[in-house]
Amino acid sequence: MAKLRQLIVITLSLVFFSSSSQAWFGFGHMAVAYVAYQKLTPAKKARVAVLLKKNPYYKNKKWQKLIPAGTPADQQNLMLFMIAATWPDAIKSDSSYVNDGPDSGDEPPTGPVASQNKGYSDHNRHKYWHFVDTPFTQDGTSPLPTVPEPNAETEIAILRKALASTKSDALKSYDLVWLLHLVGDVHQPLHSSTRVGAADLTGDIGGNKVTLNDPSKELHAFWDGLPGDSSKPADVIPYASSLAPADSTLASIDTVSTWTSESLQLSKTAVYIDPIGLGDGPFTASPEYKDKAQKIADQRVALAGERLANLINSELK
Repeated sequence: MAKLRQLIVITLSLVFFSSSSQAWFGFGHMAVAYVAYQKLTPAKKARVAVLLKKNPYYKNKKWQKLIPAGTPADQQNLMLFMIAATWPDAIKSDSSYVNDGPDSGDEPPTGPVASQNKGYSDHNRHKYWHFVDTPFTQDGTSPLPTVPEPNAETEIAILRKALASTKSDALKSYDLVWLLHLVGDVHQPLHSSTRVGAADLTGDIGGNKVTLNDPSKELHAFWDGLPGDSSKPADVIPYASSLAPADSTLASIDTVSTWTSESLQLSKTAVYIDPIGLGDGPFTASPEYKDKAQKIADQRVALAGERLANLINSELK
């Protein structure tokens, strides 16, 4: 398992800021943030602009280098917000940060460090915050493994609580960039599920072990890459601005367990379906499968963005 994770890191290391496997890649996370930014109130836009300047990647100008020269100030704030959503993936390959759990850091360690929330002085990568490996089976394999904690669902609860508190702006900056990212993560079906079967008794790591006859090589990366793969926010805006608005009733749901349950259900009904059979493949995704997957990804990105905006508008103090 550890060797597989390392291979995935190497394969995807050039996607964005030399980051490793990530939901939607950087492009999709920036698209979620773009959608969210359009729904923020003017007061919240001003508030997040202040908070993002406390991030170390803003201070060392890594983010600013991705913004075209001459970009108007209001568009710069938008692009910084978009880029900030990729920071939790960028630190996976930043030598200033360290893995803090077993299996190359993808499993949570024991002890309080796993769920601590202390801000930018924390140089742990917390890779296990990015997903909720909820198990399901299609071949009757049992027993199903337990869901490791902490995970994306438990961590979002901690971060949003701090955002609504009287904690320092330095801490809220850290929590904000994580929330920009994790809300997008849990709307990618394979970040909320792991298929258990005869070939994978402990789960297929959210489709990372399922191989495809496709340039993406494996099922998880295929779904990650559906929105796109550019690292430049200016390339993301045409895609994100063309997305159909999310259903207002669905967008109003603020319960994270519902978000992850939706993603789990999509894994069962739209991800692990023909031509994705039992076992680890390789499988060949048909044009029909790809077309349906693209539509689902577009819908999930739009929905994640609107829910993220609602969270920030209602909870950021």
